[in-house]
Amino acid sequence: MDPLDILENLHNVKPAFQPIISAVKHTVIGYEVLGRFQFEGAWISLGDFFHDEDVPDEYKVEVDQHLLKLAISQMLDSGNDGLLFISRNARQLLINSGEDFLETLLVYAEQGFSMNRIVLEITEHDFDQDFDVLEHLLIYYKTYGIQIAVDHVGAKSSNIDRIRQLRPHILKIDTSFVRNANPDVFQDVIQTLSGLARRIGAKLSYENIEDNYQLYFAWKHGGHYYQGYYLAEPDFELPLNGCIPSDVGEKIKAFVQREKSMVEGRYAFTARREEKVKKLISKWHGPETADHFIEAVAESFTEESFRLYICNSDGLQVSSNYRKHGSQWEIEPDQIGSHWAFRPFFLENTMRMKTWNKGILSDIYSDIETGELIRTFSYPLSEDCYLFIDISHEFISERDYLLFQ
Repeated sequence: MDPLDILENLHNVKPAFQPIISAVKHTVIGYEVLGRFQFEGAWISLGDFFHDEDVPDEYKVEVDQHLLKLAISQMLDSGNDGLLFISRNARQLLINSGEDFLETLLVYAEQGFSMNRIVLEITEHDFDQDFDVLEHLLIYYKTYGIQIAVDHVGAKSSNIDRIRQLRPHILKIDTSFVRNANPDVFQDVIQTLSGLARRIGAKLSYENIEDNYQLYFAWKHGGHYYQGYYLAEPDFELPLNGCIPSDVGEKIKAFVQREKSMVEGRYAFTARREEKVKKLISKWHGPETADHFIEAVAESFTEESFRLYICNSDGLQVSSNYRKHGSQWEIEPDQIGSHWAFRPFFLENTMRMKTWNKGILSDIYSDIETGELIRTFSYPLSEDCYLFIDISHEFISERDYLLFQ
């Protein structure tokens, strides 16, 4: 389609509203505006028009402004008080120093549409050009109460520092990566973004949710907002405030019950291993005879463990490694004297065990030596020595409550 056909027929351009759902209230908190054009009797997406590099930016700005005015007018007429998510390309936004967008919003602010209801979405790859100029403009917008969202965040890890510098209100994550990307790599990206969001006080919003698994992933990984065809399709009409066409609450209730079952399974597993160690504790006579104690423990944990060792509270290993090869345990005395306090959470976990006098189960993590996903069960043998039992990947993979965090 010729872009001029769209520009010369703006009366055939309309906004469609895709609901965005809150994880807190399970209600619609706002809508993303999507452009639609009536062509040969059907309404088609304007996505190709906006993404076509051959279409002049001035054309795109004119259509964007038209959609913005229609969307805000419709929100005002309907009495809907939700947020309005507006996507903008940075290059087009910087035309006329960003004043066109702001002036339009100021006109509607006088009519009662508060600036803090606008969420301006900027795609992360826009940071690659003129970031300093863009940053100053977005910070200027924020002084008016406009919220800033970074879309497709995580696509380029090199932009983490720029995102931290900008401190947006919302980080939007494309859940299609859950299906298409390497799961382990995507999991690492999500953990990085979750940590970043906590540090800068941003909310995570998951978009393009198309099935129940993607919704579960978004819920489980700190999603504050959900958006996608699985939950609600875009519509020309604005529903009543907070109305959701699909029962998100019931879906999330099922997630909660599943997660509670997994947590109960991990607690029960930990309690059973703790009882096994307690039955052997009478054989513990201090670090001088640590290897004799480890040998006794290994026999009781041959099903689930592949490696055992003992450290003192400073992280110094006082026993050999006992490592299982096949069905046989082998001793590795060269590990005596190794230092492990540098490992994340080591000192915190030993202090927890000392304070509570209870064993703990680690999160799932990749073992440095094997590269496999494992967990570690730890138990306080005394005020200064702690037993570490590494649970094998084979054992974990057969039990969902251990395999998933």
